[in-house]
Amino acid sequence: MWAKLHPNIKIRIINSFLTRMVGGAIFPFMAVYFAHHLGAGLAGLLLMSLVAVQFVAGLCGGGLADVWGRRRTLLAGEGLKLLAFAALLLANLWTPLPWVTFGALVVINVAGGLINPAAEAMLVDVSTPETRTFMYAVNYWAVNASLLIGTLLGGWLYQDHFPALLGGLLGMSFLTLFLAWRFMTETLGGPRRSPAEVRQSMGLRPLLGSYAQVMSDRPYLLFTAGFILLMTIEFGRQNFIPVHLAQGFPAQAVWGTQLTGVKMMSLVTAINTLLIVALTIPVSHWVGQRPLRPVMVAGFLLFAGGFAVLHGSLNFWALVVASVVLSIGELLYVPARQTLLADMVPEEKRGAYLAVNGQVFTLGKWLAALGVPLGAEIGGLGMGLVMAVLGLLAVVLSLWGLRGRSGVARATAAL
Repeated sequence: MWAKLHPNIKIRIINSFLTRMVGGAIFPFMAVYFAHHLGAGLAGLLLMSLVAVQFVAGLCGGGLADVWGRRRTLLAGEGLKLLAFAALLLANLWTPLPWVTFGALVVINVAGGLINPAAEAMLVDVSTPETRTFMYAVNYWAVNASLLIGTLLGGWLYQDHFPALLGGLLGMSFLTLFLAWRFMTETLGGPRRSPAEVRQSMGLRPLLGSYAQVMSDRPYLLFTAGFILLMTIEFGRQNFIPVHLAQGFPAQAVWGTQLTGVKMMSLVTAINTLLIVALTIPVSHWVGQRPLRPVMVAGFLLFAGGFAVLHGSLNFWALVVASVVLSIGELLYVPARQTLLADMVPEEKRGAYLAVNGQVFTLGKWLAALGVPLGAEIGGLGMGLVMAVLGLLAVVLSLWGLRGRSGVARATAAL
């Protein structure tokens, strides 16, 4: 099946793997970096502002991909990223310069806002309904495998070899820019627009008009809202669950190793990552031969059920089984939902639609952050119940969105 994929898809997956592998060794530790150099309070504000920068840049990048072209927008982002990584290395090669480092990260987040919606739109442009399930599964495997390798590299090298890691990131950026420039082709149809036409189309009013169309698409918004709730459940992994396990998990000896709550959190994360890396390809083949809606629903329910147990339980075996269950759910829903999403997006507005879809992760993170104060009030069992309810609502909203889109399609065909 890999041989049947368009060259753009192959290069995008390779580039994503290379970038995330080195980035995964650096970016998770930037909170530690800023807290060390600027203090914990200011570090939190800076990291929150980076999320806001990428949110706005992603919306602009989606509109730009629809009017300027997928390849040109992607290459502009890759070029910006290369310059920012060079600045990041220079800012930490001798004496650390935290404010220059922050400025470089701002540019990196702007670059990501340009690259991601353009690349997502390009993937949909050149894929077919027959290849999309496999394409999204391989891409998801590459993301998880690269983050696993990157996290291991960062754990070993960040403290003593930070400039070497940054040098590796700069080298990877050279390579990904070259691969995109040399092998990727433009996929946006229609005549090439002049710079004046692009500037006119990228004004505030046309950009707002483009996203107004997305915001008026009720089936798509329902489908997206369902995924926001699912991401709210997942990002509990970074908010309530670590606190829940650190404070409540009883230290115990398992297989000769003393497990604390923090170590238990690492174990359940490792189980999830290893299962995703090991089983993505065979499960995607199985999913591709089944009706996608029921597969997505089953995946949502297993995923939410597993996370509900992680939020509510402190039993070792319950946590291990829950990690396996949610991993199976993740393996099922990711390729199924991505394929259904691609079918929902209008061809002429793919950049804008997929840019909005890309923001669900940001919204999910913000909502999940509320889990810490909420969990302090209602406890682990209460949070587990909340996660189960959110999972059911995610299923209902997603199915309403799919049925609404099917109803529009049937009405259009009747005309």
